[in-house]
Amino acid sequence: MTVTVSIILALVLIGLLVLGTPICVAIAISSVIAGGVALDFDMMLQVGAQRTFTGISVFTLIAIPFFILAGDIMNQGGIALRLMNFARLLVGKMPGCYAHTNAIANMMFGAISGSGVAAASAMGTIIGPIAVKEGYSREFMATLNIATAPTGLLIPPSNVLITYALVSGGTSVAALFIAGYIPGILWGVVCMLLAGFIAQRKGYKSDSQKITLAIAFDIIFKAVPSLLLIVIVIGGIVVGAFTATEGAIVAVVYSLFLSLCYRTLTLKKLLEIYKNSAQMTGIIILLIGVSSIMSWVISFVNIPSAVGELLNGISSSKIVIMLIVNVFLLFVGTFLDTTPAVLIFTPIFLPIAQSCGLSAVEFGIIITFNLCIGLITPPVGNILFVGVKVGKTSIEKVIKPLLPYYLLLFIVLLAITYLPFLSSWLAAKAGFPEALGMTSKALLGL
Repeated sequence: MTVTVSIILALVLIGLLVLGTPICVAIAISSVIAGGVALDFDMMLQVGAQRTFTGISVFTLIAIPFFILAGDIMNQGGIALRLMNFARLLVGKMPGCYAHTNAIANMMFGAISGSGVAAASAMGTIIGPIAVKEGYSREFMATLNIATAPTGLLIPPSNVLITYALVSGGTSVAALFIAGYIPGILWGVVCMLLAGFIAQRKGYKSDSQKITLAIAFDIIFKAVPSLLLIVIVIGGIVVGAFTATEGAIVAVVYSLFLSLCYRTLTLKKLLEIYKNSAQMTGIIILLIGVSSIMSWVISFVNIPSAVGELLNGISSSKIVIMLIVNVFLLFVGTFLDTTPAVLIFTPIFLPIAQSCGLSAVEFGIIITFNLCIGLITPPVGNILFVGVKVGKTSIEKVIKPLLPYYLLLFIVLLAITYLPFLSSWLAAKAGFPEALGMTSKALLGL
């Protein structure tokens, strides 16, 4: 029965997606059909309705629309420009300074907005034209912008990690947030190292603008209020001053306050922001609701155990099993967006990862890292398309320069997979010992 239902579920889902069916509809239909085969179609319709309602009736979910709204406000409220100037101040004297500025600004903006697409759009629009005027090639800047934009989905706040926390059975959002820092920063640093090497070979110089002490003080003064958002929101969540949901509301209030102080928001812009945020929230909440049906079907017919037995039949090595899981997730990430992929594959692969000695927190970072690479990979890489558009270039011109970035990111992925304490150690130090899996404890000698 398990094999039959698994095949039906996969074939119907893939078939509907190939036909161009919206993914939420494809997930709902395939889940009901597969569940009907295993149970009963009339009963499955009732179960589906119940699971959809139950899946979205979670208090933590309220954090998602508020973080989306906060990110949209920041993107339109002049915060991106202040962060870019601050990043430029930090690395202005380095060769290829505009590339480094783009990378650091993406990490900071991502750490505030939690959106890779917003970071790629904002920084590509602001930094790209300046760099081109200074003699940098469009392809070089667009490639670096695309490669570093996903750091915002790892460095908190991150809606993907909130979604994972829900579907993984209540993993601590705060622990996941803290665990995302080191992998997110590693992602940005390796991209900067490669960009610096390429910039030196191409002769891209440092910033020609002379920065006086007065200018530097002015840049820092303007950037600090925006950077304080990270301290207030993430710090408040970690110390227990408020929950992730309350932190999202604080982020909205604070970002709105800053934007009003900067006088960059009009009523028309604000109404457009509310509209866009509501649309995006509706899409994500609907996905979570219908994916709850699929999660129930997957659990009911015991698909995780079947997949685990299949992988153990291929190899008894935990190293090989996790390599297969990573390769599969990398492949899936090129076709599915992060939210549906997390909702579909977490229930299948989390038990397998835990049997390999990983904690739910460690696997959450691994699956997110995998899917973030998918966001910059064709054929369905959202950040790739946005980065190319704002960089005024083409996919064909950036794919070849992206290849070395893919290689480096895959190496980092292997590092956080086989040295999982790279992600969980910080969370454990912050008071979340459950973040360390058995593998991390063995590697750390605990």
